[in-house]
Amino acid sequence: MDPAGLVNIRPLSGADLDAALPALARLRIEVFRAYPYLYAGSLAYEETYLRKFAQAKDAFIVAAETEDGEIVGCATGSGMDDQHAEFALPLSAAGYDLPTTFYFGESVLLPDWRGKGIGHAFFDAREAHAIAHSYKRACFCAVERPDDHPQRPETYSPLDSFWQSRGYRKLPGVTAHFTWPEAPGEPEVNHTMVYWLRQF
Repeated sequence: MDPAGLVNIRPLSGADLDAALPALARLRIEVFRAYPYLYAGSLAYEETYLRKFAQAKDAFIVAAETEDGEIVGCATGSGMDDQHAEFALPLSAAGYDLPTTFYFGESVLLPDWRGKGIGHAFFDAREAHAIAHSYKRACFCAVERPDDHPQRPETYSPLDSFWQSRGYRKLPGVTAHFTWPEAPGEPEVNHTMVYWLRQF
């Protein structure tokens, strides 16, 4: 059990991953529905996305699982040169070598389990996987919202300081754009994503 004896942090692959896909899809929808992502996803899309992600170059999916088998968090990663062009091309244009860059897809955790070291465990696991596969750096994208966004909760606290504590730095002037619906049945909205990167 880890961290602090609360959950099992374990990678998922093969039959284990197949069995966990519905739970992982529900988890992504629940967490990303909240600010700042405001993502209105569907189970069918999420399961397809995760299954495809698991087949990417050097793919890695790690889950946090309670003693009774409930998955309360997960994090993903894979080689950047096997990712969507929307994410890969801006980084390449900024001068970074894609084949030696590892991409962190997402890290999602239910609110009741935050602040217990699980987020650090997710980063530890993905960084160790990337280094073991000879990657020189890791990066991820985060949605950028204005401070005065009408749906920003009063208690919202950005994760910038957490990411900085892990050695990641925001890349100035490097952005990606990705679309998703913010309400069921509504058209997709274009969102600006900023890059965070750490050299190993």
